[in-house]
Amino acid sequence: MAMSQIKPVLTSTETAQTDIAVSVRNISKNYGAVEALKDLTLDFPRGQLTSLLGPSGCGKTTLLKIIAGLLKPSSGEVEVNGKPVVGPGPNRAFVFQDFALLPWATVMRNVAFGLELRGVAKSEREDVAAKYIRDVGLAGFENSYPHELSGGMRQRVGLARALSVDAKVLLMDEPFSAVDEQTRRKFQEDLLGLVQNENKTFIFVTHSIEEAVYVSDQIAILLPRPSRVSEIIRPTGFRNKPMDQIRRDPEYLDIVDDIWASLRSYVE
Repeated sequence: MAMSQIKPVLTSTETAQTDIAVSVRNISKNYGAVEALKDLTLDFPRGQLTSLLGPSGCGKTTLLKIIAGLLKPSSGEVEVNGKPVVGPGPNRAFVFQDFALLPWATVMRNVAFGLELRGVAKSEREDVAAKYIRDVGLAGFENSYPHELSGGMRQRVGLARALSVDAKVLLMDEPFSAVDEQTRRKFQEDLLGLVQNENKTFIFVTHSIEEAVYVSDQIAILLPRPSRVSEIIRPTGFRNKPMDQIRRDPEYLDIVDDIWASLRSYVE
């Protein structure tokens, strides 16, 4: 099956009719003489998960940090809920690849830390943190410290922390890359549940084609630098099937194969 048969690229009409949470317009980013992004334009639908997929060094994390307000673009603009991004803000939360936990703080303190910085009362922030600790499967570990947890558990703490601040946009930079395959698959299933239940917009960086197709409502394929969007794919045909059947679905397998065929020439 050819890529053009399975990738419904959003038309301007479809984009206009979609509720957009994050809008990236003509973003360019230069690091000295190196042009990382060039005139990149992309919309992120509200309440959905969009994966940024492409070869190493194509600017996925750079784009994520620009959306987060951690990097300033050389040109272009980003809007979140119609307002320009000028720096970090409470409407966005970042889930880092390397956990970024406070080593001296318990799970409860780590998860509640963002609320603590906002001045939320201790009893209230701990109630919120406890909910998300349960939601990510860490009930009973509230008083544990990061060094007492596995890598997968530490990543769950980071996810719970991002969820607890009630940001409407969650930015996830390869959050499952440091865990084993079994844990990664469980995380992917949990992530699908969060997308369905949390009514948040997820922007997800991954190098895994299989992962992107499995978890995404929309996949933006980025070309090597200077990066721009090559394809937008919406793998919708198997979304209503049980999770344990998705990876065997013919459309899922075809999309994975066709994305690989599209990207393989860029892999060194």
